Amino acid sequence: MAFSNYKNIHQQFASRAVSIFRLDENIAGVAVAGSWITAELDTFSDLDLIIITTEPVGGNRDRMTAYANRLGNLLNAFTGEHVGESRLMICLYNDPLLHVDLKFVTIEEFGIRIETPVILFDREGQLQRYIENSEANFPHPDYQWIEDRFWTWVHYGLLKVGRGEYFEALDFMSYLRMVVFGPLLQISNGNLPRGVRKVEVQLNSRDLAALKGTLARHDKVSIMRSIGHSIGLYSRLRQMLFTENIIRKIETEKAVIAYYEEMMRFLRIS
Repeated sequence: MAFSNYKNIHQQFASRAVSIFRLDENIAGVAVAGSWITAELDTFSDLDLIIITTEPVGGNRDRMTAYANRLGNLLNAFTGEHVGESRLMICLYNDPLLHVDLKFVTIEEFGIRIETPVILFDREGQLQRYIENSEANFPHPDYQWIEDRFWTWVHYGLLKVGRGEYFEALDFMSYLRMVVFGPLLQISNGNLPRGVRKVEVQLNSRDLAALKGTLARHDKVSIMRSIGHSIGLYSRLRQMLFTENIIRKIETEKAVIAYYEEMMRFLRIS
């Protein structure tokens, strides 16, 4: 299918899913999350459907797969343990090619959420009542957890550079962007801390440039400079966001920065 024909495939798929699930009395409702909520669906979006059941289905791979098979030409499907969610079935459909996440929850579980989905089908009005009587709570990073680990993580990254394990060091930098810099920069820009999701359009120009400074090529000079840039970026974000009750690991910080500076001299990097 040409990309120009992808415009309405998410709505078409969701509409077909609702028409199919209406016939199943075990389905209490269908909702949709993700980009649909903020009207940001585009050609390259996936579709996040929440299937609410009266009897538990989530976690039962065979039953989840059977439901997924009803919705179209299912090429492949697997459960979401790798993201800590066994109730999630990640699906790839064909004709057209579309990534669809199906999350199976009970009515009671529907009220525990990180965002407020759009209800597409509500058999007895229960879903709307659960939304009205509960709040969405998106998990925020634990600043103390980050501070307790950051400087030891930096030292670990330096060891990888010293040993010439540059791919390991690059993976380490990617991890820092996902769990430290992305979330903290998102918060400082008034966004939910969704890692590095959509940072290209959601960060101000200064912060986006700062995040780009943590990127590195596969060589020791580039990686070392990106680590130095990361140290400065973390210090700025910590000063901006952390409250006085966060215990700074000052001695660890001093030791690691001294180690970084000595390593820069040893490697003859200016």
